[in-house]
Amino acid sequence: MVVVKAGAVLGVLCLAVGAAALVGGLLLGARQDPPLGTHAAASEPTPSALATIATTPIATPVPTPPPTPQPTPRSFDQLESQVASLLQSAGAEGAVSLIELAGGGATWSLNGDESFVAASTYKLPLLMEEAQHVAAGIARPTDQLCYDPGDWEDGWFSDYAPGTCFTRAELEHRVGMYSDNTAAHILVRVDGGGDALNAYARAHGASESAFWDPNVTTSSDLARLWQNEATGRAGGAPAQRFLYPLLTNTAYEDGIPAGVPSGTTVVHKIGILDTEVNDAGLVTSGPRGPYVLSVMTEGGSWSLIAGVARAVAQFEAA
Repeated sequence: MVVVKAGAVLGVLCLAVGAAALVGGLLLGARQDPPLGTHAAASEPTPSALATIATTPIATPVPTPPPTPQPTPRSFDQLESQVASLLQSAGAEGAVSLIELAGGGATWSLNGDESFVAASTYKLPLLMEEAQHVAAGIARPTDQLCYDPGDWEDGWFSDYAPGTCFTRAELEHRVGMYSDNTAAHILVRVDGGGDALNAYARAHGASESAFWDPNVTTSSDLARLWQNEATGRAGGAPAQRFLYPLLTNTAYEDGIPAGVPSGTTVVHKIGILDTEVNDAGLVTSGPRGPYVLSVMTEGGSWSLIAGVARAVAQFEAA
């Protein structure tokens, strides 16, 4: 039997503990902080951090869109040259104004602010006012208006005599369809005279005109009157329903209506006096939408105005 003394056991234990301490110290020494002035290496990412990085969406770069190209404004140079050539070939002086009512509302004129004798184009603001008053209930188509000898001027009708009366609607029809002068004089007088007519015309765009007396206007003024009417600022649709039939398929269709494509409706008012031949109208269905055209000539003709209207219609269709 082997007898182990207590002192021997204790010595062995001490040796084991010392060895363990030595190994621990070596290990701890390997994990000591770096000396001052140095940096520790970054720690490796944990598995959870790697998973987060892997699942985070990366934004896709959005390319900057190219600038939107701006449309090149249409040039009226060719139209102006063509119209000027038509006037020159006819040996006439003239002015032409165009206002497009659709799209950007382009406008163009040749001598648009030059003053010409208005002739019967003064009847355009007269009939506009009549239609607006009837639509608003200020006047009635059945109103009886009587002739005065001071109203007389040679014209289409000759059945005027002292004491004869006509309905307002009948006089308006004579003015619109036949451009009758005496019927227009009755309406101007009843509506307040030349001053009232000019006040109405100025309020609706005719800023450079003196209708009735001395009765001058410009192609741009006539175009602005039609623009104002067509865009609803002279009584709107109720007034248009009353006015347009008075100025469509009239006794004078050889000007603007003869120059536009067949089947196109033109609501217009003409003016003729000596060598003055004028026409101002609304073309209701052009290729780019409705447009207003007014043509004033000194020494012109209906065929000249039709030629100008044709050139404008071709320009609109281009």
